[in-house]
Amino acid sequence: MHIPDGFLDLRTAATAAALAATGVAVALRELRRHLPPRRVPLVGLSAAFIFAAQMLNFPVAAGTSGHLVGGVLVAALLGPAAAVVVMTAVLVLQCLMFADGGVTALGANILNMGIVAPAAGYAIFAATRRLGGGSLRATLLATGFAAWCSIVIAALACAAELAASGTVAWSQALPAMCGVHMLIGFGEAVISMLIIAVVARARPELLTAGAAPHIAQRATLAYGLLATLGLVAFLAPVASSMPDGLERVAERLGFAGRAVADRAAPFQDYSVGVWPADSAMLSLVVAGCIGALAAFAAAWSLARMLAPAAARPARR
Repeated sequence: MHIPDGFLDLRTAATAAALAATGVAVALRELRRHLPPRRVPLVGLSAAFIFAAQMLNFPVAAGTSGHLVGGVLVAALLGPAAAVVVMTAVLVLQCLMFADGGVTALGANILNMGIVAPAAGYAIFAATRRLGGGSLRATLLATGFAAWCSIVIAALACAAELAASGTVAWSQALPAMCGVHMLIGFGEAVISMLIIAVVARARPELLTAGAAPHIAQRATLAYGLLATLGLVAFLAPVASSMPDGLERVAERLGFAGRAVADRAAPFQDYSVGVWPADSAMLSLVVAGCIGALAAFAAAWSLARMLAPAAARPARR
């Protein structure tokens, strides 16, 4: 769902950027007020995992692929404010380091996937979980339903931006974007539920408001980073190469040619450009690992600044 340069007009892009900046500012303020210091590393770990997971496109139908967005997943574990910060860090890195999503459309991408998806999804998650009594089963069902809804709502926002820009008529954008992302949303729901189930079994304290103990925190961080890099190393090379939902809609509705891709990025197309062509898979893995570690460092550093006490040892 990463919108490239050329799909949005200046007015729509600027409006989306202003809304995104406002949403991120609110999230940063809330994170400064409520982030438990011992959860600071988990913000970085979440960013690394989301970056890696978004490289793993899965086939959907009719030559289309999708990937985990992850807004509801992070919100369920760390809260909506942390989810907005994590998603924003990932989207900025994807844009600037990997040319994934346009610079002029960065505000729209942050608004759709970094703010609308986790905020709306978390509201649905919290309400649905309360209705189910807060049990593990209710949590899993609420996660799946909210994850599916978050993808459809983000697709709706994207369709509105395309229509407002005159790129495609609303009567075409709405059914096309929502239709394909309803299918992608099922994948989002299943993956999110599986991860929450694993967390509930291995580290149930992460599903509560309290912070994990120091020992569990370090172990979780180490195993989480290893698992994240393992995802990149073993699954990214076999990810689906079919166009994602937005790309497929653009091809079908005839506005794919409006995309502008004349800028360079350090790891464009998720590759290390100095390597020979016959090492494409290894290049992909190395670039992906660099991106995941960069996402961890960016989100962790930002969270650490918001909760500076987490970086200082307790005085005895």
